[in-house]
Amino acid sequence: MATGLIRTRLGLTYTPVPWLKFSGMAQDARAPWYGPGAPNNLRDVTDCHEGYIELFPSRKRGFGMTAGRAILNYGEGRLIATPQWVNLSRTYDHVRIYWRSARAQVEVLLVSPVKVRAGEFNRPVPGDRIWGTYNVFPEIYKHQLLEVYVLRRQQNRPGGFTGGSSSDGSDKLGINTFGYRLTGPVRYGVKYSLEAALQRGKVGPADLSAGAWFAALSRRWTVLGRALDVSVEYKYASGTANPADPRHSGTFDQLYASNHDKFGHQDLFGWRNLHNARSLTTLGLTKSLAIHFMYDSYWLANRKDAIYSSAGRQIAGSASGAAGRHAGQETDLYGTYKHGHFTFGAGYGHFFCGRFIEKTTPGIGPTYLYVFHTYSL
Repeated sequence: MATGLIRTRLGLTYTPVPWLKFSGMAQDARAPWYGPGAPNNLRDVTDCHEGYIELFPSRKRGFGMTAGRAILNYGEGRLIATPQWVNLSRTYDHVRIYWRSARAQVEVLLVSPVKVRAGEFNRPVPGDRIWGTYNVFPEIYKHQLLEVYVLRRQQNRPGGFTGGSSSDGSDKLGINTFGYRLTGPVRYGVKYSLEAALQRGKVGPADLSAGAWFAALSRRWTVLGRALDVSVEYKYASGTANPADPRHSGTFDQLYASNHDKFGHQDLFGWRNLHNARSLTTLGLTKSLAIHFMYDSYWLANRKDAIYSSAGRQIAGSASGAAGRHAGQETDLYGTYKHGHFTFGAGYGHFFCGRFIEKTTPGIGPTYLYVFHTYSL
């Protein structure tokens, strides 16, 4: 299958006084090659993608606030973020209040993802929301950055996360996520990044106890006068040991993650019930042209739980666990070229099925070919 995607954005920012900023963006997304039945994750007529106010936007110390509809990205985008690779990137209706100093930013937030509604104005589902605190300490020790967060995700609408009944509360979701992210340089030009999160709460009638972690190392070399960046990382997200038990769940909830580039360019899998080993090598041939090679391998954390899509939905499972753990491997080769306001890229990716995918699906290893370009005024 081949399709073409077009996304056009027009954004305006107005700062009438130093302590007040208005910002807005309209987005129009089309899938002209798809045909008349293009789903609403590919197309949406011109709609409000952003529209928010910010108080004290340039203040580096003291209180500030943003409220309205906006693109949001926290940390490396593993839990709350706006994925830009999809034609209709996620946006949020939100309120953020923060206090800044030279050594910290302490923030409280309330966010609700906006639901795309074909043929009508996009709006959020207020019963699906996250609230809590996300705090950043940019110089915790010798250029080390620390982020600490406590987030509460709630869904309280009929047919919500679990699809259960509102009369007995089995459609409700309430998850508390406690986590941190730590990143910075170490010796010999090596940089590291660590993130870990624990979750406790309820998923319908089930008690949730889950966790996830991520670790990465990266370094830049110079080879024949050209920059060579190499990074390796490992990710884990827990699964449920006995999915048939309605009282207990151990499957990590990835919240509103942006998984593109974190699990391969084909965006097949998400951060749930998964082990993932990944490497990325980038060779800068010139200041404008770079070649990238990415490799991923995937295993189920618990063989009786399912494997989940990039959006967090179940793809396939083996209730007995007989299908094994290894889902497969993906390789991606792509290049990017930048010149002024213009960016061009092209890539190739292929997924090699592992035993689990072969046993639980038709066992097709997809190939992904793409070209793209952007022009920013």
